[in-house]
Amino acid sequence: MGSHEKLLERFLRLPNDFTWDELKRLLSKYGYKQYNKGKTSGSRVVFEKEGSKVSLDLHKPHPKNILKPYQMRDVLDFLKRIEIIKE
Repeated sequence: MGSHEKLLERFLRLPNDFTWDELKRLLSKYGYKQYNKGKTSGSRVVFEKEGSKVSLDLHKPHPKNILKPYQMRDVLDFLKRIEIIKE
């Protein structure tokens, strides 16, 4: 099993210590890149893939780099929408 598969498997366990950096690595494997929502977006970012109409809007977690439970659920829903996770 490769490192990406291990990362996806880790995410699917919905750990309470999944980091923003891990999320960026996970989504980049599927072609999604992080962009700021604008000059005044603050910690609000969007993950988009060229040619895809589906994107993920999130706030960067702070002060720590750990995703909050509601963000984990949002990412899980997103992965289902882009059919990475089959229901």
